[in-house]
Amino acid sequence: MHLIFIFGPPAVGKMTVGHELAVLTGYKLFHNHLSIEPLLPIFDRGSESFARISGEIRHRVIEEAVTADLTGLIFTYVWALDDPGEKAHVDGLLAPVVNSGARLDFVELFADQETRLAREGTEFRTSQKPSKRDVGASQAFLRRADDAYQLNTRHATDFPYPDRLLRIDNSELAADVVARQVGEAFGIISY
Repeated sequence: MHLIFIFGPPAVGKMTVGHELAVLTGYKLFHNHLSIEPLLPIFDRGSESFARISGEIRHRVIEEAVTADLTGLIFTYVWALDDPGEKAHVDGLLAPVVNSGARLDFVELFADQETRLAREGTEFRTSQKPSKRDVGASQAFLRRADDAYQLNTRHATDFPYPDRLLRIDNSELAADVVARQVGEAFGIISY
């Protein structure tokens, strides 16, 4: 099993790149909103119940992907890199992969805030993430997240796993182009 962990700030293109990478590789895409959207009608986002259940869903899916011996899984995540609790949470998510000896690679996407704000409300994004259909609220969330957290590394050496990290500025790149770069860098597609 090969886990590709795509992270970056809101609306940077994690799900869209993940989708294109899944098309190219046959890997399965587990974007972060698959564990968010079903909980929103029941629990407030950010509540303890919401965080616990969403975390459990993510952990179990990754764990089962390893157990089921999937060829590959693409997982997307908004990672508050300056929050020590987030590192512990991510380590817990990755434990089944690491403990099994499966392959693990990281992709960090980054783009300026203006580009990301413009991506809010796109058809594919809102079709996959119903909670993002209120574009004004999504843009406000993006701005708050940017102000509150460090959502991108400053340098690859800032990252806990620098030898497994591919950083891509996708401000001006189409998702399929980025997906090809990822696939080629990790040796899972060739042209």
